[in-house]
This record gives sequence, structure tokens and C-alpha cells, in this order.
Amino acid sequence: MRILLANDDGINSTGFSVLERIARELSDDVWVCAPESEQSAASHSLTIHRPLRLRKIEEKRFAVDGTPTDCVLLAINHVMKDKRPDLVLSGVNHGRNIAEDVTYSGTIAAAMEATLLGIRAIAFSQQFADGRRPDWETAGRWGAEVARKAIATDWPDQVLVNVNFPAVDPDAVTGIAVVPHGLRKIGDVLEERLDPRGRTYFWIGTSRTEEALQGDETDVSALRDGRIAVTPLHLDLNHAAAIQSLRRTFAE
Repeated sequence: MRILLANDDGINSTGFSVLERIARELSDDVWVCAPESEQSAASHSLTIHRPLRLRKIEEKRFAVDGTPTDCVLLAINHVMKDKRPDLVLSGVNHGRNIAEDVTYSGTIAAAMEATLLGIRAIAFSQQFADGRRPDWETAGRWGAEVARKAIATDWPDQVLVNVNFPAVDPDAVTGIAVVPHGLRKIGDVLEERLDPRGRTYFWIGTSRTEEALQGDETDVSALRDGRIAVTPLHLDLNHAAAIQSLRRTFAE
């Protein structure tokens, strides 16, 4: 199996080295194409207003001065065009990607681009507890097992798999839950400051409340219970009921 690795935290991030270890448990044919620097919250953005530079670091290892989407696009359509990958793995992200995070995440965007190009993809993220030093052991211990089980399943077209590891020790994981992504009450913090010239600037905070907006089991509740959350995401954004309703309205 030929595997391509990408991420949004950058090619030198700790989580990416964890992803490489996971991939090498699955295959000896592992390729890397990741951003030169951190691209968190880049979502599914493409670089179209400047040229991109692709840097070959060593055999099967490349870096791009662009977004996660740029990396996957260049890797599949240029670097690996003669023999495309069978699987794309993205991550392991520094922090979870659950609920509404899926619309912002560069980690998920890399998997999304692969999916659009017809290649199966899995996005990995590791949750961290507040006040605790980041611990990657849970992702490292469970990543290959989760990937094996996921790729043993037939996936519909336009579907990627989003995996989140809980902030617990590897032996404390209470199970693997296949769940939809949830909704949380948005708790973004806008921090207003002054620069040395007295001009206002803002930091967009990353805080979210833990209050779920629905009671059903989701990725939010799975992580809270110490389980690994596995969520298939469908790239078809159409809403069938709304289409029918609007058709009736505009036909009047």
C-alpha cells in the first residue's frame, strides 16, 4: 500500500512524526508532502495569488510553502502522478478536530482534497487536557489499529474518516466509537489589544464551551467519555429537503 502523509502543523511538528510512525506500521511505501510552516485553521484553502515552491528534502519527502490542500494537490498530481497513493493520512493534529472544528481544520482539509481526487483519506487529531503537557502516546498506540479497521471497510465516494484520540493514557481508552460530529455552543473569544502606536488589534481565541447542542451521542461525548471518536464525513453539502422546499417556493 502506497501512503501519502500531510498535515497542517508543519513538516517538523511533533504530531507529524507520530503520524509517520503510524504509517510505517501499515506500509514500507510512505511518502511525505507537508507544509513548510504551521497552517492551522487554513481550512480547504488553495494558494492562487502567488507561485508555490516544492522543496525535495530527501527521497519520498517534500515540503511546500503553502496550505495542506496545496500539499496534497501537488503530491498527487505532480510528485506521485505516475503512481498515485492508495491512502492519504493527515495529522496527527495538535488538538482535537470535533464538532464545528471540521469546517476550519487544515488537517481535515488535507484529507478532503485527497477524497476529492478519488483517494481514501483519514484525518487524525489528538486531544490535550488543559494544564497538562501534550502527550502523543494515545495516538501513537492506537493510530495504526484504527486505520487498519477503517480501510478494511468499503467507503462510499466523497467520504473521508475523521479520527480524534481522547486526552487519556493509551491504556485508559474506553473504546472506539463511530459517531457523527456534534454541535457545540460557540464560545470564541475576541481579545482586543493596543500596539505600541496605540492602534487596536485583535487576537481570535480558540476557546469553545463543552456544552453540546444535541443530546445524541457524537464525537463531543465520545471524547468526554475517553473513547476514540471515528466520524465519517460526507463532502456532499446538499440539503435535499431544503432543495425541495425552495423549488416549491420559487415555482410559485
